[in-house]
Amino acid sequence: MKKFVCARCGACCRWPGAVKLEDAEVDAIAETLGISVEEFLAEHTRITPDRQHLSLCEKDNGECEYLSVDDQGLPTCLIEKAKPRQCREFPEKWNFPDWQSKCAGRYEKL
Repeated sequence: MKKFVCARCGACCRWPGAVKLEDAEVDAIAETLGISVEEFLAEHTRITPDRQHLSLCEKDNGECEYLSVDDQGLPTCLIEKAKPRQCREFPEKWNFPDWQSKCAGRYEKL
């Protein structure tokens, strides 16, 4: 068996596309940000192209709006403790074309 070990490189956060949100995630992210659910929904989410889900908004360059850089210049997630399931499940449940060449994470044997 193998387990993916994230290197926190931020490659998955830079890939444009929908980050689908579950209902409980909306509440948790709003609480983490210290804003109301209504404000979070109005200013930080959008409808997915298939009009079936809510998604996090992106920056103009396609990155997740919660991707930031810490004091040492390393990528960091501003909503780490409330990170959506889709993000937590990379690359097992979703990934993007040629992700292995862009992601610094690796698989380790258990």
